[in-house]
Amino acid sequence: MRTRFAPSPTGPLHLGHGYSALLAEGMARAAGGAFLLRIEDIDSTRSRAHWEAQIYGDLRWLGLRWDEEPMRQSNRLPAYEAALDALWARELIYPCQCTRRDIQAAASAPQEGAEPAYGPDGLVYPGTCRDLLAPGYGTTPRPRGAALRLNMARALAQIGEDLWFEETGAGPEGETGRIALSADGLLSHVGDVVLSRRDFPGSYHLSVVLDDAAQGITHVVRGRDLFEATAIHVVLQRILGLETPIYHHHDLIRDDAGKRLAKRDDARAIAKYREDGATPEDIRRLVGLGG
Repeated sequence: MRTRFAPSPTGPLHLGHGYSALLAEGMARAAGGAFLLRIEDIDSTRSRAHWEAQIYGDLRWLGLRWDEEPMRQSNRLPAYEAALDALWARELIYPCQCTRRDIQAAASAPQEGAEPAYGPDGLVYPGTCRDLLAPGYGTTPRPRGAALRLNMARALAQIGEDLWFEETGAGPEGETGRIALSADGLLSHVGDVVLSRRDFPGSYHLSVVLDDAAQGITHVVRGRDLFEATAIHVVLQRILGLETPIYHHHDLIRDDAGKRLAKRDDARAIAKYREDGATPEDIRRLVGLGG
C-alpha cells in the first residue's frame, strides 16, 4: 500500500488537513506500506514558500513522516506537457476561448425549460468550442497559452469499456464498494472539463492523475468533497493507460455550524492550536482518531 497527502501551499493547514494526513499515514503504516507527500503548487499566483515551510513543520509536529522526498508539481511540467501532446495527437482535447461569463450565458439559455447542469467543476460546459476544428487537427502543433478541454464523448468512445472504481470509504450518499460510472452521467453531469489552463500546462484533474501514477499511489485517501471528481480521474486514467488506484473518501471535519473547514478558517489552523499549547494527541482527539 502506498498512500499520500497532497496539500497546496496557499494557506495554513487546518484540522481537516490534519485528519486526512493522519488517516492516510495510519492506513499505510497498518499495512506495512509507504506514506508519501506531494506539494500541489501549480497555483503560482497563490502558492507561497512560507506556507510550504509551515506544511512541513505542522506535519512533523503531528508526528508524520514521509518515506520519500516530497514531490512538487512545479517540477512536473514536462510530464504534463507530454500528456497534453499525446491527448492532442489523438484529438481528445481542444482549445476553448470561452470565459466564465460566456459559459454562464450559454448554459442559462432556454433549452426546453431544463435547468443548467452542474458537475464537479461547476456549470457543465455547453460545448461551444468543441467542433470548431476540422478532423485531423491532431497533426498540427498543440496551441500554447490556450485553455484545453477534454472531449468527453470522444474519450468515452475510445475507452469502449465499463468504467468503475473501488471505494473503501464512502461517498456523499454512502456509496462504497465497486462504483460504476455511466457514460450518460459523465456526458450530462461532468462534460468537457478543462485539462490545461491558459496560464499553466495542466489542471488539478490532469496533474493529480499523472502524479499519483508517478508516485505509485495504490490508495488515494481524500475528503468526500472530491468524490464526484473521481469519475473524471478514472476517465483520464483509462485514456492515458494508467492504473486506477483504490479510493478512500473520508468524512469532512466541520465547524460548529456544520460548515466544511477552509484555509481561511485560521481559528482551526493547526499552527494556532500549536501556539495555544495543544499537543499532537489533542489534535488526534479533536478529529476523532483517539489519543
